[in-house]
Amino acid sequence: MKRKILLPTDFSKNSINAIHYALDMYKHDTCQFYVLNAFSMPSYDVDSLQMINFDLNIFTARKKEINEELIVFIKKIIKDKKIDETHSFDTIAIHENPLLAIKKTIEDYDIDLVIMGTKGETGSQNILYGSLAIQVMEKSRNTPVLVVPENANFSDLNEIVFPTSYKTHFKRRELHYLNEIAERSSASIRILHIANEDQLTEDQRRHKNMLNECFEEVIHTFHSMKNVDKVKAIDHFVEDRGIDLIAFINKKHRFFENIFNRPLVKSITYQIKVPVLVMHDLRN
Repeated sequence: MKRKILLPTDFSKNSINAIHYALDMYKHDTCQFYVLNAFSMPSYDVDSLQMINFDLNIFTARKKEINEELIVFIKKIIKDKKIDETHSFDTIAIHENPLLAIKKTIEDYDIDLVIMGTKGETGSQNILYGSLAIQVMEKSRNTPVLVVPENANFSDLNEIVFPTSYKTHFKRRELHYLNEIAERSSASIRILHIANEDQLTEDQRRHKNMLNECFEEVIHTFHSMKNVDKVKAIDHFVEDRGIDLIAFINKKHRFFENIFNRPLVKSITYQIKVPVLVMHDLRN
């Protein structure tokens, strides 16, 4: 079955790196890649144009220009990476807010996975995750999202960390994509409980057992860290074990903004070089 993967780009270094990561990750799979650019129109002096806000000819020319840029861009990638017939590409240029463009493309093309960079061309050098990446992780809830840092290069996945408090329920279909990635790469899933309590409650024990059932087809182990900041706990675990991927389920409003929208801290290993897979609570 052909995978349908969305690759948003603003032609920035980070977004191009994310595309290379995606192509390397799925180099042995049959994939249809949709390369999306959400473009804006040039600004004009409203007074001089007598309040003409939109010109169809200008819009048509701009959309054609973006599509041509995307085609040239894809041809270069195909040549550089020696891509064969297992990978095919479509270009999509949409005059829209980037988040809405991504959500619309997911619906229109029945996308299986979004792979994107952590920030675009206009992203501040003082942050590691831009506003669009965080918005997509938070609000684009119909498909998993893989967010790739600008310094990440794909290598075989050996270990994936899945941080959890065990305070919410889990469903197999929510974790389907994580299971699939682990199976196809023979990776182990390390379930990391970041705790403030000394003992698990009855609900937490039940949720832990549910995870054990959800991951029964892949190698998985349970780990715990107590009384430590969540960001530092994940970073220590990633650094100590050489984790290749971090996986979350988005069950909490502004969860990713609170974790990733922080000032640049170069000691935070996972924010610099480890991709993040975001799955979604199917109740929301």
